Amino acid sequence: MKSVTQLLKLPLLEHKKVELYVKREDLLFPELSGNKYRKLKYNLKRAAERGHGALLTFGGAFSNHIHATAAAGKLFGFKTIGLIRGEELAGKPLNPTLQAASDNGMQLVFISREAYRQKADPGFLEKINVEYKYPYILPEGGTNEAAIAGCSEILSPEDQQFHYICCSVGTGGTLAGLASAAAPNQTVLGFPALKAEGFSSELSNLIPSNNWALVDKYHFGGYGKINRELIEFINGFYRETGIPLDPVYTGKLFYGILEEVRVDGFKAGSKILAIHTGGLQGIEGMNPKLQKKNLPLLEV
Repeated sequence: MKSVTQLLKLPLLEHKKVELYVKREDLLFPELSGNKYRKLKYNLKRAAERGHGALLTFGGAFSNHIHATAAAGKLFGFKTIGLIRGEELAGKPLNPTLQAASDNGMQLVFISREAYRQKADPGFLEKINVEYKYPYILPEGGTNEAAIAGCSEILSPEDQQFHYICCSVGTGGTLAGLASAAAPNQTVLGFPALKAEGFSSELSNLIPSNNWALVDKYHFGGYGKINRELIEFINGFYRETGIPLDPVYTGKLFYGILEEVRVDGFKAGSKILAIHTGGLQGIEGMNPKLQKKNLPLLEV
C-alpha cells in the first residue's frame, strides 16, 4: 500500500510563495499507520527470522507504539507484551489506546516508574528476557537500526524535488531514516513533540550526517502537552484541508511549519514536504482529558 502526497492550498502559503506538500503516511493501514508501520516492518521480519513467537515493548498509557505493536502482532501472528509505565493504572478501566491494544491480544503489564526507567539497562532486559521466555524486545518508541531502515523508505525518487523534508520527532527514528535517504540538496527538519534540551547531541549519535536540524520551538510545553491555541489550530487545519492531525505529534509539526512560513523561516520559492506520521488513534484518548479541562474537543 502506498501513501499519497497532497499539495496544500492555504492563503498564507500562496502569500509567501511557499509550496507545502503532505505525504499521507497515515493512510497506509487503519491501525498500523505512518511511521509505526515503517519502524516495525524490518523488526517483524527480523523477529520471524530469529524464531521469536512474541514481541515485547515499552510505552506510556497513550503510546502510539504500544497501539501499533499490538495491531502488528495480531496481523502477523506474534504474541505481544506491553510493559506500561505506571503501576497505579493496574486494575483501573483502560483508556482507548490500551483497550485497543488489549483487544488485539496484547498482555499489558503495569510497572512502576522506577522500574520503567531501567528499560534500557542490560541487567533489567536480561531479567525480562528470562521472565517472558525470550521475546523479541523492541525499545520504547520502536527506534533501532531496523526501524531507521524502514523509515528511510518513506521517501521515494520523486521526493527529490523538495528543498525541505519535515517530520515530527519523538525518539528520532523517523528523522534518522529520512536523513539517511534524503538527496544531497535537501535539508531534513525535525519538530520535536517534547522539550528538546540536549536532544540534538543525543540524536547526533543516531544520525551521523549533517543534513538535518531540529526546530524545537513548538513543543507546547512538553510531550503530550496541549492548549487551546493548538486545539484551535488542529481543528481549523482539518476544516480547511480535510486532513486530521493528532495532538501529540503532527498537530505540533504543522503548527510549527506554518509559523515558520509566517515569519519567513522559509524563503519564497521553497518546496516543503511534510510527513504525516499518523497517530490519529490518540485523539479518542485525548478528548476526555480536554473535556475535563473545559477545553474544545478535537474534531475528527
